Amino acid sequence: MGMKGKIALGAVVGVVVIGVASANAGENGGGGTSGGSTKGSSASAQREAGGEKGEKGEKGDEGGKGAHRAAAAEKKAAFSGDGDFQVGSDVKPGTYRSTGNSDGMCYWERAKDASGEMDSLLANDNVTGTSYVTVKATDKLFTSSDCNDWEAVADQAKGSPASRMAGDGGMFGVGADIAPGTYKSTGNTDDSCYWERTKDAEHGIDSVLANDNVNGTAVVKVSASDAYFKTTGCKDWTKTG
Repeated sequence: MGMKGKIALGAVVGVVVIGVASANAGENGGGGTSGGSTKGSSASAQREAGGEKGEKGEKGDEGGKGAHRAAAAEKKAAFSGDGDFQVGSDVKPGTYRSTGNSDGMCYWERAKDASGEMDSLLANDNVTGTSYVTVKATDKLFTSSDCNDWEAVADQAKGSPASRMAGDGGMFGVGADIAPGTYKSTGNTDDSCYWERTKDAEHGIDSVLANDNVNGTAVVKVSASDAYFKTTGCKDWTKTG
C-alpha cells in the first residue's frame, strides 16, 4: 500500500503542546472509549460444549454449536495489521490495540472518507511498541500498514498495572498496563525522548493533556484520571512515587 512512508500528522516529536498542561491537565475524566469485546461469551460456551456431566447427545451437540459461534464471534474482534477497513462492516467502532511493533514501521490512520486525500485524515500515527486507537462510528475508513494485528480491548480499568515501562514501549493504559503515579526516566539525549499524557485514544489535538521532548532526566506524574501514557525514544521509566 505504500503507506509506511507517510509521516503521521499526529507525530509531535519536537513540538510541545502549549498551554495544555495548565488547562485541565489531569482534570478531564480518564479512560478511552472501550472497544466492544465478545470474549465474555467464550467461558459459557465452553461450559455448554461438554453438556452436563455424564450426559450425551443434544446438550453436547448444542454446546458444540455454541462454542463454534462464540469462537467465530471472538475472531471478529481482531483484524489484520495491513489493509483498508470500512468502519461498520469490516471493523466495528471501538478501541483497538496493536502490540510488538518495531522500528516505527507500523502506520495507521482514521479517515472521514476513502478519497485518500490529506483533508480526509482525522488522525494517524507511526508506531513503535503498542498503540491504542479508538475508531469512532462517524469514521468511514481505518487504514493500517505494516502493523501487527489489531485486537479489541475491554475495560481499561481491568488488569494488573505495572510500576515500570519500556521507554520505547508506545502507549500504556493507565490503571490497566501501568499504575498511576510519578515516573522517572534518566539519561535521555538529543531530545529523542518524547512522552504524552492523553485523555483518550482518538489521537486528536484535544486528546493530549500534556507532552514534552526531553534531554537528561524526565519526571512525569501520571494521573489516575489519565487514559493513556505514551513514550517513544526514552530510557525506561520507573515509578518513584
